[in-house]
Amino acid sequence: MAFKLSLGQYWPSESILHHLDPRTKVGGALVIMASVFFVDTLPRLALGWAVALALVALSRVPAGKVLGSVRAALLMLTLLSVCNLLLVRSGEVLVSCGIVTITSGGVRAAMLYSLRLVVAVIAAALLLLTTTPTELTDAFDAALAPLSRLGLPGHELAMVFSLMLRFVPTLADDASAVIDAQTARGGGLAEGPLVKRIRSVVPVVAALLAGSLRHAEDLSRALDARCYEGGAARSHWHPLHMKMRDWVALASMALYVAALILLG
Repeated sequence: MAFKLSLGQYWPSESILHHLDPRTKVGGALVIMASVFFVDTLPRLALGWAVALALVALSRVPAGKVLGSVRAALLMLTLLSVCNLLLVRSGEVLVSCGIVTITSGGVRAAMLYSLRLVVAVIAAALLLLTTTPTELTDAFDAALAPLSRLGLPGHELAMVFSLMLRFVPTLADDASAVIDAQTARGGGLAEGPLVKRIRSVVPVVAALLAGSLRHAEDLSRALDARCYEGGAARSHWHPLHMKMRDWVALASMALYVAALILLG
């Protein structure tokens, strides 16, 4: 049984988005993800989708790779859309059959709320597909630098975030190996009745927890061997510098927000 985790895997390319400063990309992604919650009309939704599709084109990441990264989120949003369609009863009744009633308000909620969240999911996926974990760490380290001046562990928080990103594919590989081993022993997760499948998850979770502790122990020993000290003043091999393309990207995000306000 193959266990594939595509969300967060960096896709190398020579696109405009790949060459942007990671701080610019993180800020732009946060702006897009926050702005979708103010999308409450069809013109605003069309603008959000236009920006999302333009970013996909600029990233030069294959559309299939982007869809693969957001497949799980799309399934959840589809379920949310169906729930809104069946549970929202405002507006004019369009279809009524027994306990099933579909109204104009339900259709609007099913389309608007789910489609606007897809824009946020695409923005987050593009951020992870066009930015390496090291660049993300540098961006968050720069963003949390003021905390270090206040005596708070800003650098340590950025370090934890970096380790979290690096452990995701490692744990995915461990999960794939454990599931394959369980299947070879006749304890596959996709076989037998529902109760047996649920019980089959327990040894997989236990093995993953044991593997996580082992990876954490190995990491702590590696950090000790390299004399790592949290909070120490450190320099960067590739210092972050804002360039003209970054300021153009930030100005474009400002225009996007202004257009959303005007369309309201």
